[in-house]
Amino acid sequence: MVEKDPTSVALRFVLCYPDVYEVGTSHLGSHILYHTLNTRSDTYCERAYHPWPDAVEALKRRGLALSSLETGTPLREFHIVGVTLQYELNYAGVLSLLELGAVNLRATDRRYDDPIVLGGGPCTTNPEPLAPFFDAMVIGDGEEVIHEIMDLVGDHRPPFASGEARAEFLGELSQINGVYVPALWPTARIGGLLIPQTSEAPARRAVRRRIVENLDAAPYPTSPVVPYREAIHDRAQIEISRGCTRGCRFCQAGSIYRPVRERSVETLRSQANQIIDATGYDQISLCSLSCTDYSRIEQLLEALHEDLSDRRVSIGLPSIRTDAFGVDLAKRVQRVKRTGLTFAPEAGSQRLRDRINKNVTDADLFGAVRAALSSGWDRLKFYFMIGLPGETEQDVRGIADTVEQVLEIGRECLGKQAGRLRLNLSVALFIPKPHTPFQWSAQETLEQFERKRHLLIERLKRYRQVQVRCHDARSAIVEAFLARGDRNAADVVQAAYRLGASLDAWTEQFDYDRWERAAADAGIDLQQVAGSPLDPEQPLPWDHIDVGITSQYLRSEFAKSEAEAPTDDCRAAICQACGVQRMTASCRQKHDDHEH
Repeated sequence: MVEKDPTSVALRFVLCYPDVYEVGTSHLGSHILYHTLNTRSDTYCERAYHPWPDAVEALKRRGLALSSLETGTPLREFHIVGVTLQYELNYAGVLSLLELGAVNLRATDRRYDDPIVLGGGPCTTNPEPLAPFFDAMVIGDGEEVIHEIMDLVGDHRPPFASGEARAEFLGELSQINGVYVPALWPTARIGGLLIPQTSEAPARRAVRRRIVENLDAAPYPTSPVVPYREAIHDRAQIEISRGCTRGCRFCQAGSIYRPVRERSVETLRSQANQIIDATGYDQISLCSLSCTDYSRIEQLLEALHEDLSDRRVSIGLPSIRTDAFGVDLAKRVQRVKRTGLTFAPEAGSQRLRDRINKNVTDADLFGAVRAALSSGWDRLKFYFMIGLPGETEQDVRGIADTVEQVLEIGRECLGKQAGRLRLNLSVALFIPKPHTPFQWSAQETLEQFERKRHLLIERLKRYRQVQVRCHDARSAIVEAFLARGDRNAADVVQAAYRLGASLDAWTEQFDYDRWERAAADAGIDLQQVAGSPLDPEQPLPWDHIDVGITSQYLRSEFAKSEAEAPTDDCRAAICQACGVQRMTASCRQKHDDHEH
């Protein structure tokens, strides 16, 4: 924990995560920003998390405001209240966190001397459902832009003396690339949706995402905070790369984090050793959207094993390729501690995998299973999705067919020991997300989801070795509504919060009836909004946010999906001209080379 004398700094920033401590303290992005901000001599960055409901009641009963962990300072007394927007089901928790900290919910209700509420994280790529609650939002990599923001804050020296001074600051803040100030983007109703329109202050048609091009030069915490209690990710973490170009058409992260950028083996080796020295963890996780796509993964694993194996530190590889190569890498990293293996075929048929651009064949999958079983694994986990665009009930049956084939391979490879094989299926529900080729697609209804879920579970319940965990269809509908919502969704978020919503990412706290009531009061049918396709020719509420991927490219991928045609990974083939080549030197060079 960073300790500073609050009276010795000019600027105080509280970094808030709208979920409980053991979730928020595991968030790598928060660690990076905490470290980055605290390297400034003029700034003290502290932390706050959303309390559990019993603690919320205790705060209210005693008339206390939610305060920072480091100094116990109420949120309202900071210059900047920064909130991480990681997941749509945390949206009501954002409002709860602000109100518990005695900060006015809506930007229009804040006084000139109130703190600036700043948002960041992947959900800012469609900022509209929370836009009225934020003074500003960061689009893209926070460590790339945060110093520019803090320099400007330092120039203005809050608290502000008047409403005019606060407005002047926000106007200047909007001129920083990657910063969105919602108040300067009034909305107009177009095609039934509220579409933000640029005003004179931003003087541009879109807010462009900020991108760290050189990860080796980017700040990274090598003495991260060790939590008070066991966190959900109770291990050291090194970020080996950022971005993915595999192009799965349902995956928002694959769009909004392009292009792929890697840290060098030398940098990662140094960071890993420093973090283990500082924390005493016995496991280090390699963080990336696709770890086995890291170009020097074998060299990195050998280096880390050489440094850490004698210290009994295991290496975690959260995401591996669904092929024998991925299994071989997993075998190398699990020399110290053997855990289960996870594969993500996503769909149960090759036709549907082609449609979603998941470049995994049955031969890849079953080859990986054989390699895993032959190498001693007997616990395998699989990620599937149901409700994907173009899916039929036959595709759902294909998931069961795949599982039965894996059991058959288990009998072949394990013989009399086949009974020890355990398969865990995690079945997610498709949610259309902004800035993906499926952003225009409809989500299935509650009844359709339930029918497919029942079909799958009935087929597999005969196998005692198979455990199926299917996500809640009702929470998926709320997530889809918030993911693609316009500024009207803010009223629903606030109404749901008033009805008791806050920690909705937790199954025991989520109540679909609250959200349905809140939406109905606003004249909105949740299922109808989530289940309606959007017109590819009409403006969308997030079109003013430029993440790099162009609408032209997304429409092209949407059409290829309809034709069940896959698209190659641009790292292994030619540049696909997705639009990111406008934003980074490395992609621009690859694109120019292809053009010539």
